[in-house]
Amino acid sequence: MGIPHALILPFPAQGHVIPLMELSHCLADRGVEITFVNTEFNHGRIVAALGKHELKSDRVRHVSVPDGLAPDEDRNNVGRLVEGLHKSMPTILEEVIRQNNEKSGGSNKITCMIADQGMAWALEIAEKLGVRCVVFWPMCAALFPLLTSTPKLIDDGIIDEEGFPKGPSTFQLSDGMPLMETARLPWYINGSREAQKLVFHYMNANSRATKKAEFILCNSFQELESPTFNYAPYVLPIGPLLTGLRLGKPVGHFWPSEDTTCMSWLDEQPKNSVVYVAFGSLTIFDQNQFRELALGLETSGRPLLWVVRPDLTENTSDAYPSGFKDRLGRRGRIVSWSPQQEVLAHPSLACFISHCGWNSTMEGVRNGVPFLCWPHFGDQFANQTYICDVWRVGLKMVPGESGIVTSEHISSRLEELLLGDDGIMARARTLKEMANRSMEKEGSSFKNLNTFVEAMKRENARIKDEEE
Repeated sequence: MGIPHALILPFPAQGHVIPLMELSHCLADRGVEITFVNTEFNHGRIVAALGKHELKSDRVRHVSVPDGLAPDEDRNNVGRLVEGLHKSMPTILEEVIRQNNEKSGGSNKITCMIADQGMAWALEIAEKLGVRCVVFWPMCAALFPLLTSTPKLIDDGIIDEEGFPKGPSTFQLSDGMPLMETARLPWYINGSREAQKLVFHYMNANSRATKKAEFILCNSFQELESPTFNYAPYVLPIGPLLTGLRLGKPVGHFWPSEDTTCMSWLDEQPKNSVVYVAFGSLTIFDQNQFRELALGLETSGRPLLWVVRPDLTENTSDAYPSGFKDRLGRRGRIVSWSPQQEVLAHPSLACFISHCGWNSTMEGVRNGVPFLCWPHFGDQFANQTYICDVWRVGLKMVPGESGIVTSEHISSRLEELLLGDDGIMARARTLKEMANRSMEKEGSSFKNLNTFVEAMKRENARIKDEEE
C-alpha cells in the first residue's frame, strides 16, 4: 500500500489546535506522513511555550502561514480573524501543497487534507488540486447534525435567518440526543448581535463546504453519544484524543510555563480532596465575578489548584480579595497554566470546576472526574447539558438575579457535589471505563481510526498503480 501524506489544518484557536495535534501523532503512529499548518502567530506561541524543547516529532512536519492580521491585532476578534484568514490563506495554502508535491517527485505527495470544520472552506483548494477531503469536528458530535439542520430550524420557526431564537426555547433533534436551548446554540458568543450573526453565517458556510468531505472525524466515542451516532452515522468517532500523555511530543499549548511543580503539591494532598479550577484559553471574568469565585473557593475550605491565566480578568495580579493568597497558604496553588491531563488523572483530584470546553469535557470524562459547570459561550452550553442532564456526572453553576454567581452559591454547590449524590461518582467512573475501552485495541474508536487510515492507504495504492 502507498504511504498517505495528510495536511492538517486547524482553526487558529487553542481548543482546535490541541486535538488536531494529537490526531497528527495518532496518524503518525500508524505510518501516515503529516504536514501540520499553523498560523505564524500561533506557531510562534507554541514554540515559545515549548521553551527549551523543540517542535519536532517523527513523521510530523510543521509549517506556518500568515493569518492576514497585523502582529498587534486581537486574534480573539472572530470577525477580523475570519476576514484575515480568507484574505491571506487560500493562495499560500495552495502554494504549500503545490511546492511539496513538486519537490517530492511523487514519493511523498500530500494526498489528503484534514481540515478543522471551522476551516472547511479550504476543501475547495484540496478538491482543485486532486487532494482527498476530510473534515475534523472538534465539538460534541451532537452539534454537527444541528449545523446541517439549520435550514430546517429556520423553516420550522425555531430560529430566524440570522440564527436568533424565534420559536420555542428548547428543542431536540432526535430521541436520546441532548435538549438544545435556542438562546445558547453553538454560534452564541459574548458580544454584539453583529458578531453573533457573523459566526452563524460563517459556521453555515463551512457546513455547506463540508459536503466535499469523504470522512467526518470527531473527538468523541460511540458509547458516549450513541443516539447522535445513530442519528448521524456518517460521523466517525475516533476519541477521546488526549494530550499530555506522549512524553517529548508537542501538544500545541499556546500558554508558556506549564507549572509542573503543581504535581508535587498534588502528591502531598489527600486522595479525592482537591478542587481543580480551569476555564480554558478564552474565558474572561469581570473583576466582581473573579472576586466572588475566589471567595467561594476560599469559603469551601478545600485544597485548591486554580489556573489563572494572566488575562483571565483585568489586572489579574490585583484582582484577588485582600489577603486572599495569604489566607490560602499551603492549602492552595495558583498557576498560570497546568498539565491538565496529568492533573485530572491525579488521585488527589475531587472535582473539576470547568467552562465545559469540549477538550476539557473529554479529559474530565476520560479520568472519571465530576464537574461543576460554568459555561460562557459557543458549544459549552450543549456540553453542560450532556454533563448534567444526560450523563449526570456534574452540577450547574446558576447565576443570581444580578448575573453574578455568588461566593455562597459556589461553596454550597461544591459541598453538594462532593458530599451529596454518590451516584455522580459512580456514573463518572463508568464513563471513564467506557472511554478507556474505546481506545483499546478492540475498542470502537481504535477500530474507527484504523478503518480511516486503511481507506487512505488503499486509495494511495490505487493512485500509485494508475500513475505507474
